[in-house]
Amino acid sequence: MANKPMLPELMKTHGISRRAFMKYCASLTSLMALSPAMVPRVAHALETAKRPSVIWLSFQECTGCTEAITRSHSPTIEDLIFNAISLDYHHTLQAASGHAAEAAREQAMKENYGNYVLVVDGSIPIKDPAFSCIAGISNLDMLKETAAGAAAIVSVGTCAAYGGIGHANPNPTGAVAVSEVIKDKPIINVPGCPPIPVVMTGVLAHFLTFGIPELDELGRPKAFFGESIHDRCYRRPFYDKGKFAEGFDDEGARAGWCLYKLGCKGPTTKSACATVKWNNGVSFPIEAGHPCLGCTEPDFWDGGGFYKPLSVPAGDYRKMGVAAVAGGAAIGVASALLAKAGKAKAAKAHETVNAHDLEKSS
Repeated sequence: MANKPMLPELMKTHGISRRAFMKYCASLTSLMALSPAMVPRVAHALETAKRPSVIWLSFQECTGCTEAITRSHSPTIEDLIFNAISLDYHHTLQAASGHAAEAAREQAMKENYGNYVLVVDGSIPIKDPAFSCIAGISNLDMLKETAAGAAAIVSVGTCAAYGGIGHANPNPTGAVAVSEVIKDKPIINVPGCPPIPVVMTGVLAHFLTFGIPELDELGRPKAFFGESIHDRCYRRPFYDKGKFAEGFDDEGARAGWCLYKLGCKGPTTKSACATVKWNNGVSFPIEAGHPCLGCTEPDFWDGGGFYKPLSVPAGDYRKMGVAAVAGGAAIGVASALLAKAGKAKAAKAHETVNAHDLEKSS
């Protein structure tokens, strides 16, 4: 395998100026929730680090994760990261096919053993491994073989992180997450259906510059999955004031009121959707008028109706975590009761009270 050029050489080849590179490093530092003082260190790490070999395996999936990470506007962080790593195997993107494709994977594994990054999207069927195969090799066997020499594994998408739609009841293929098969390697979960492109590349960049990022209890990078969508949502003030859209075309919906009653799972979903957004930071589902489906959380497909509020029983919430669901519902109910009680008390005392007064008094 030929020597891989360093990042400065690639920057020059692609016409990327030093100024543009530093702006990229500043954006990347912000995305990773690091101090602005870390920008020079990020730049130095990217310029001097050897381009790591990346092997991307796609199993039981819809190709949505690949579609997401490749649909970018130039110049972008995604484009730079793809040029800063050596993507040695990806059967959707690579030119080679058949024996040549598998030879590329085997060569990358051999020459970079112990140092390459393994990216996986899609769940793994274990009920019958023959349900999903690549080049005559079952997903289960290919995962075990490729993971053996990986420095770390990045499970991209909810299918790889938790089992996703394949794992949903009745789970005919016995689909499982990567972490249920591989137990001896560090695994970074980047869930989403699909994940935000910048989040995927941001995680790869963090690994390249600083190693494994700080993870939460579900193996997700805290920089991107540390807070709920609800807590960062621009509709949150309406939620706190008890203003909810009752339908997709009513006055509340047109005024941008909270979508909680239309089934929004934002209160129980951790993701950077409300801050990083999609399409180069243009929008995200809630901003487009659609409630959050909770796709970055385990078993979101089995959580009941997408358009039923969290407080309405619509499935087996015992598996989803009754406390989390009830807690989200209780906040909304408590806000409404507080508003009603405050107004009743004010009316009795002949006072005029609005939502802003209630916020100040509480």
